[in-house]
Amino acid sequence: MARTVGIGHQDFAKIQKEKYFYIDKTDFIKDWWENGDNVTLIARPRRFGKTLNMSMLEKFFSVDYANRGDIFQGLSIWGEEKYRQLQGTYPVLFLSFADVKENTFPQARKKICRLIKELYNQYDFLLESPLMNESEKIDFALISPEMEDNQAAFSLKALSGYLYHYYEKRVIILLDEYDTPMQEAYVNGYWDEMAAFIRSLFNSTFKTNPYLERAIMTGITRISKESIFSDLNNLEIITATSNKYAEYFGFTEEEVFTALEEYGLSDKKQQVKEWYDGFTFGNCTDIYNPWSIINYLDKKEIGIYWANSSSNSLVGKLIREGSPEIKMTMEELLRGGIFHTTFDEQIVFNQLDQGDDAVWSLLVSSGYLKVIHYEFNVARRRAEYSLQLTNLEIQVMFEQMIERWFGSCRRVNNAFLQALMEDDVKGMNIFMNKVALQTFSYFDTGKNPSEGEPERFYHGFVLGMMVELADRYALTSNRESGFGRYDVMMEPKRQQDNAIIIEFKVQDMDEEELADTVEEALRQIEEKDYQALLIAKGIPEKRIRKYGFAFCGKKVLIGNGD
Repeated sequence: MARTVGIGHQDFAKIQKEKYFYIDKTDFIKDWWENGDNVTLIARPRRFGKTLNMSMLEKFFSVDYANRGDIFQGLSIWGEEKYRQLQGTYPVLFLSFADVKENTFPQARKKICRLIKELYNQYDFLLESPLMNESEKIDFALISPEMEDNQAAFSLKALSGYLYHYYEKRVIILLDEYDTPMQEAYVNGYWDEMAAFIRSLFNSTFKTNPYLERAIMTGITRISKESIFSDLNNLEIITATSNKYAEYFGFTEEEVFTALEEYGLSDKKQQVKEWYDGFTFGNCTDIYNPWSIINYLDKKEIGIYWANSSSNSLVGKLIREGSPEIKMTMEELLRGGIFHTTFDEQIVFNQLDQGDDAVWSLLVSSGYLKVIHYEFNVARRRAEYSLQLTNLEIQVMFEQMIERWFGSCRRVNNAFLQALMEDDVKGMNIFMNKVALQTFSYFDTGKNPSEGEPERFYHGFVLGMMVELADRYALTSNRESGFGRYDVMMEPKRQQDNAIIIEFKVQDMDEEELADTVEEALRQIEEKDYQALLIAKGIPEKRIRKYGFAFCGKKVLIGNGD
């Protein structure tokens, strides 16, 4: 009989007690322990079992779970006598920053301090111990949501010391979702204050803490060392390209297919692979995200589970407001293409709106893009990556996101597309100007928005066309022309539809009227003979329509040369 699928459970002991569906990842305990690293940072996308694995580590090592070997009975780790003896023998501090999602720094700081206070409350029995002197007891009592910065920075180190003297063993520290406060700080504009606060806390806890046995931090991103880890040179960093622990976060294909057989879904293997496979960690390929698989096993139907498990607001903002190059690359990725680039896997959040590299790094660490090839170029001193959208679930998520971008003007946008399909140039002009007026500022909201340079808008508009017309046209683009020019070729998927070629062009200073810009755009279509490709595919010239789109600020003029 198939096990019950429990959705959203992150407590390892409860999953084992209730015998919910679980894939054995307990060998992670052995591998981590035998590697002997002092402080380990593991970056994995959300919903990839990070919190459950941290709960597993807590239940295995913590003295609070001494003599609770029943939790691990029948699991891989319990087959070795050495680890049966190790279970329940260390004081463990387990802390999660997952809920630190405040809009201001004072509130975020207070939330972190409150979490530390709640951790202290679990050990208030120490106040009765003769091992603590009066001064230490006073310091213990001063821990509160309103404590001073120096008290907060020292708090976890101090608690480690109290536990060390009580148990006569150094402490294991587990910090889950370490980067959530930093992401919120970036989004809400208090990055510098939060970085300084976290830097002091981490330095004291993980660098200068003589009572620390080992520590693990998990999160989605590898935040730059200069931001919050500047004093930590004892950090082992595990990212998407690392081989260490590659199979312990996420489900392997063998594990997924075995689960499908357990639930009588063997005939769905190929469909599940197409939708949810694609994650790669180090040399370990064909990794599936656990959240989608568990939901699929429960509901037995395809759905956008992992991709919709958060708002995706930061990713949407970075692409929507990003450079034309980011939007053009997204077009290529949505067509199934591969993008070759170089970047540093560490994220400098306060540089996300200053360069494209940080955006690609964030998309990889967050799981939206997969690394299909990686190597370090010694000559260039840079890591080189080949990237692709992770799977069909991610592609559909991006398509839905792009559709929502035009939500405020969907009726007008649809009217424009209808006019385009009917070769109604007058209607195209009316509706395109309305679309531009309503959405221009929405796409052109970078640090230096300019009504005279509408690339952000029309590159976003092309993305929108790709999604809206995907059932009727295959859209491709020519990006070899210079500033302000952008060509779109729409190849029909149905015989009754016409092919369409569009040239975008920003009005030059020597073009007095937008009509002159339209003519220049149409001339370029002819000079470059874009229609040759379509003709070679068997589309008659009479079924190929050509349009010039001229831009000047928010004003658009469309012509077809007739």
